[in-house]
Amino acid sequence: MAQHIYHITSEDEWKEAFAVGEYRSADFESETFIHCSYAYQLMAVADRLFRGKRDLMLLVIDLSQLNCKVVDENLADGTELYPHVYGPLPFEAVVKVLPFPSKHDGGFMLPCGLDQ
Repeated sequence: MAQHIYHITSEDEWKEAFAVGEYRSADFESETFIHCSYAYQLMAVADRLFRGKRDLMLLVIDLSQLNCKVVDENLADGTELYPHVYGPLPFEAVVKVLPFPSKHDGGFMLPCGLDQ
């Protein structure tokens, strides 16, 4: 099992988390979990869901620092499993926050300093 999982968010959402003391994604209340990816899934997820966005941050999450369940599942009837964090994300679980803007063509490149 991987030690780290990854979550893509906007810079504004990440900053807003500090006002409440933990991170919850914009769709957390309706979804009841935070969508994450494994390293090998990042590029496809970024290109599919965030193409052209320039205000993004990549959260590197240490699984050992989470006190809620993480479930590998695909809720869209696909075959690939993605990690879903079923609870708010405590700041101590986020071991790196990396800028993750799209390139000029709208695609993405993995940030420097990303452990794979």
